Amino acid sequence: MGKTIAEKIFDAHHVDSPSGDVDVISLDAVFCHEITTPIAITDLMARGKDRVFDTSKIKAVIDHVTPAKDSKTAMQGKILRDWAVRHGIKDFFDIGRNGVCHAIFPEKGFVRPGFTIIMGDSHTCTHGAFGAFAAGVGTTDLEVGILKGVCAFKKPESIKVEISGTLDSGVYAKDVILSLIGKIGVNGATNKVLEFHGSVVESMTMDQRMTLCNMAVEAGATSGICAPDMVTVEYLWPFIKDEYASKDTHTSKDENSLKKVALEAFNKFTPDADAKYSSTIQMSVSNLQPQVTFGYKPDQVKPVAEMEGTPINQVYIGSCTNGRLEDLEIASSILKGKKIAASVRGIVSPATPEIYSKALDKGIIKIFMDAGFCVTNPTCGACLGMSNGVLADGEVCAATTNRNFNGRMGKGSMVHLMSPATAAASAIKGVITNSELYSA
Repeated sequence: MGKTIAEKIFDAHHVDSPSGDVDVISLDAVFCHEITTPIAITDLMARGKDRVFDTSKIKAVIDHVTPAKDSKTAMQGKILRDWAVRHGIKDFFDIGRNGVCHAIFPEKGFVRPGFTIIMGDSHTCTHGAFGAFAAGVGTTDLEVGILKGVCAFKKPESIKVEISGTLDSGVYAKDVILSLIGKIGVNGATNKVLEFHGSVVESMTMDQRMTLCNMAVEAGATSGICAPDMVTVEYLWPFIKDEYASKDTHTSKDENSLKKVALEAFNKFTPDADAKYSSTIQMSVSNLQPQVTFGYKPDQVKPVAEMEGTPINQVYIGSCTNGRLEDLEIASSILKGKKIAASVRGIVSPATPEIYSKALDKGIIKIFMDAGFCVTNPTCGACLGMSNGVLADGEVCAATTNRNFNGRMGKGSMVHLMSPATAAASAIKGVITNSELYSA
């Protein structure tokens, strides 16, 4: 019987099977940030177990509220900072070097095909874009991961999502995943892995695949996964070039080298042709329109055309979903030479310092500022209503984030999720509107 990507990863990391449907797997990385990890640190200290299983496999960042907004958030940062120093964790990204966790960790080359990764953050599933098994966990599992380098999961069942067709101009990965969640619902993939396939996925960049996998959890999935391929190899090559003889057999310079070819090595974590899935979803995107949420659930989705004219107070472009360079490029291409509506506050937060720097070099930051946007440092703050863009009661935000829960960005507020293109166009009009790029 063939195996899915997740099954292959679990087999490669199997430690124990304490019960019939539960596997204990070894971890390649434990990611940490200052909101959930200090709770685990404090508890481990109270139990006399202030240790880490492998300092090279712990990656930590202060990203949710940065810089600190009050004494409480300052203390959360201090606990993480002191812990990182105490244990000699070299991959700790403090203020000035920090970025949104699910953007900066891939950017640093910390995610590889076949890896197992946990974090006390539900959108850890983002890293499945590289062919990894990555999942958000609770405090207890995080503590065990930090201490022992293992985590227990139910044996993964996967749903195969076959995405075919051709995306129209102005339709993006964010529209694809919103449409899928709208079809299967917020519980449609509960306790499952969404394994993304098809020509549309194969043509996506790593940035786009990360957007796709980032919101798998909004359908209830434990993780989202894309099969590794040459797109993955090219993204990772600066970090792996000394480990492999070549990218693929066509670029090999030394046929006698003992080093492996990267693509061949990564193929170990592609699914078998006869892999068994719990179900298969066929999704054609050829006629897909830009999508937007309404209400307070990520599966409450409509075409943007049906929400045209909906008033907004704020536009937020950023987050672990859509704060990467491609996202800023798309939004700025619409904003160039235009001004946002006087009735709208525009906020953009590049997801990492590197993205910010590249956006500066390309003139993207100037476009945003000329249009009337406030450009902030990399942070998760506004996405979960903690800082840098919290909404007032009754206010509405057009956001490129991943959740539209009631009060997510501020008590009594409403969030409409959309792509950077739709967000930029809406900022100009002052109401929800289709991007000028959309040509259907």
